[in-house]
Amino acid sequence: MLKIRKIHHARKSFLACTFTCMIATVTWAAPPKIDKSFFAADYQKKVAALLSADGEVHWKIKIGSIHDAQPLSSGGWLIQTSFKNVIELDADGKEVWRYEPKVVDNQRVEIHAFRRLPNGLTMIAESGTGRIIEIDRDKNIVHEIPLKLEHRDAHRDTRLVRPTAQGTYLVAHEGDLTVREYKRDGTVIWEHPLGTKVYSASRLDNGNTLIGTGDGHSVLEISPSHETVWSVQEKDLPGVQLFWITMVERLPNGNTWIVNCHAGPENPQILEITPDKKVVGSFSDHDFFGNSLPVAVPAIIIK
Repeated sequence: MLKIRKIHHARKSFLACTFTCMIATVTWAAPPKIDKSFFAADYQKKVAALLSADGEVHWKIKIGSIHDAQPLSSGGWLIQTSFKNVIELDADGKEVWRYEPKVVDNQRVEIHAFRRLPNGLTMIAESGTGRIIEIDRDKNIVHEIPLKLEHRDAHRDTRLVRPTAQGTYLVAHEGDLTVREYKRDGTVIWEHPLGTKVYSASRLDNGNTLIGTGDGHSVLEISPSHETVWSVQEKDLPGVQLFWITMVERLPNGNTWIVNCHAGPENPQILEITPDKKVVGSFSDHDFFGNSLPVAVPAIIIK
């Protein structure tokens, strides 16, 4: 009996060692770092910065609230330091232009989306007034588009708004849990309910719409007929959990850029994934930025 017990003990030790070694071989390797310059902003640490591919800070500024940003062909940026402004910075991070909405009769107005258009005008979505305006350099309103709002809220009327190649606007209505496409006269020509606090929507070259679902924890590519043709769900990426999905972009190389806000220090704040959902780039720095990083944009011109 004693000999049998010794053999049994030795077998248990061998199996334990084998199991431990197997666990060691299946741990996930850290994904590669983002290989391009990008702008990012976090309203917990109240910092916005332009970073190079190797992590060097080109410039940084103090901010408050922010939900959008855009690289410009001049090398500058459109950003905001609160929901009460839109600011143009030059290539060195110096302010060269600013817009602040006029408040009438103490009406609450917030800005969550803006874009410099190819014709030189600046598109600004105003929550509270429920409209999109296009303004010139002197801040005169050249065009105005009324928005359809079922649950009016000066903070949630809109998140991101993006122009399309057809001259329409795609609007992520956080309060209405819906993406709507508007003609220039305010007519809604496409509408996709999500049931989540949707953050972003952009029209792809193939005619589909790429959506960051906010608290839906996912990225969706939706066809004009409302079919989901591609998606990344909360736990699709090994070792990564998607949380509040804000900005999403289809990059020129075909990959998808994802901003993973409020996901905690154990998850990347930014991801770049291939069409087959392989993580080829990530960024995580919860010391410089915090857990409230909704804005991250690669430093390339995106339509």
